[in-house]
Amino acid sequence: MNVLILGAGEIGYLLSSKLIQRNYNITIIEQDEQKVKRASDTLDANVILGNATNFSLLKKLKIQSYDIIAAVTNNDEINILASLIAKKSGVKTAITRVRNPEYVAKDFVLNHFEHSPDLIIHPEKETAKVISRLVKTSFATDFYDLEDGRIKIVGLRLDKFFEHYDVKLAHLTPLLQNLPMRILAINRSLKTIIPKGDDTLQKGDQIYVIFESKYTTAVLDFFGKKDIKINNAMIVGGGLVGEHTAKELEDKINVKIIENEPSKLKLLVENLKKSLIIQGDGTDQELLMSENISEMDEFIAVSGDDETNIITSMLARQLNVPRTITLLKKMEYLKVTHSIGLDTVVSKQIITVNAIRQFIHRRTYTTFAEIPGIDGIISEMIAKKNTKIVKNQLKDIRLPENVIFGAVIKSDNSIEISTGTTQIEPGDKVIVFYKPEIQREIEKMF
Repeated sequence: MNVLILGAGEIGYLLSSKLIQRNYNITIIEQDEQKVKRASDTLDANVILGNATNFSLLKKLKIQSYDIIAAVTNNDEINILASLIAKKSGVKTAITRVRNPEYVAKDFVLNHFEHSPDLIIHPEKETAKVISRLVKTSFATDFYDLEDGRIKIVGLRLDKFFEHYDVKLAHLTPLLQNLPMRILAINRSLKTIIPKGDDTLQKGDQIYVIFESKYTTAVLDFFGKKDIKINNAMIVGGGLVGEHTAKELEDKINVKIIENEPSKLKLLVENLKKSLIIQGDGTDQELLMSENISEMDEFIAVSGDDETNIITSMLARQLNVPRTITLLKKMEYLKVTHSIGLDTVVSKQIITVNAIRQFIHRRTYTTFAEIPGIDGIISEMIAKKNTKIVKNQLKDIRLPENVIFGAVIKSDNSIEISTGTTQIEPGDKVIVFYKPEIQREIEKMF
């Protein structure tokens, strides 16, 4: 498949690298020389220095020969114009990144235009939605709702309240007392473990558990967790992510947002109705204490600087805030954040690229998510006739290493948390957790 990606910034670079792993033919147009050099040096792609709306360049590239165009530069108007040119030229699928919220409004004129993009995505708004959902689940380090909320996958940090350390997972079953759940992954010492029956849980592990939503209370009880009501949240960073996060939360809880830049403060005052807006430095401990940080239930660090977000989150933990949510851009930071004591991390790039990949692969996946800081993918796939996955019970199918089956949604819409005796049938939707390097093997099984 031929894909044209406009922009080699944070999102364009990550999207390119993920699609290259699937053997897509990638061409990138970028007008920043440093970004062109980085992409040329590290990606197996055709990288071109140029303007994404230069029609002569697009014509020279035979734009009509591309299956997909993803316009993900930092300029909304360039992205929209390039997508319109591509659609008008015959490109089947156009994906457009925007930052202006007006461009994702239902009544925006281009949404009803003959050659409008197939997917318009607002990374900052999508990130704010993820943060808002995390705030509502105080017990989780990570959280995914599937099947209209009937199934949950949650990340949990094991602490002193868990009672079954050093018990082999195979021996946990009797202790569960028929509670249908499954541990999909263990994150320990910068390593992701796909668990087997002989594995045990250790204090400090971050685990990912799948279960039906109706069993949430029982699952939390088993792992010694409580769902605490969130009343107060402090946000550091008044950029687009901070602003949209405050908008998502301010009608439900008390929100304080700290920002130092006058231009951003002006926009916050104009766009937020109930949030308390404070001018100041989020790394200033005296300021945080004067704003009663110890009374906060959540601390959300979403400035544009990774180091600031890490420092302020660690400071919040020292000041006894129960949970922190930290926005990070640098991929190399994601794996180490849990080991240095940060609770929950979010990545705007991964959230955006997950959404784009799910749209591109929508005929293969009904759900697709690569998890920040974890070496693993959650996907929901539909089993087809005459494939390997429908021939026998799971225990009798030779599976690759580093995959675990989480749940099956049957044709009658019933849910079965997977066990060795699970029999998958054609048409079933199957939730699978696996390491990225075996993605193509998993797809072949379905």
